[in-house]
Amino acid sequence: SILCPEPSVRAWSRPCVTSCGDSRATIHPPAVLVTFPGPVLSSCPQESVVGPAGNCLGSSRNFLGTSGNCLGT
Repeated sequence: SILCPEPSVRAWSRPCVTSCGDSRATIHPPAVLVTFPGPVLSSCPQESVVGPAGNCLGSSRNFLGTSGNCLGT
């Protein structure tokens, strides 16, 4: 009989938030300064790795890293 390894799965999600600087405009006449708040950009990137349990092919390393390369010993 053929024995197949159980699949392994690793997944995660990290919030990412960044913002841009404020913009300013001067209106004439009379002089008035208006400040527009910069936009806030956010996302939740997700990454998943799915593969066989056990060693990576041709390697003694035993699991995949974020770039898909074998890691571990």
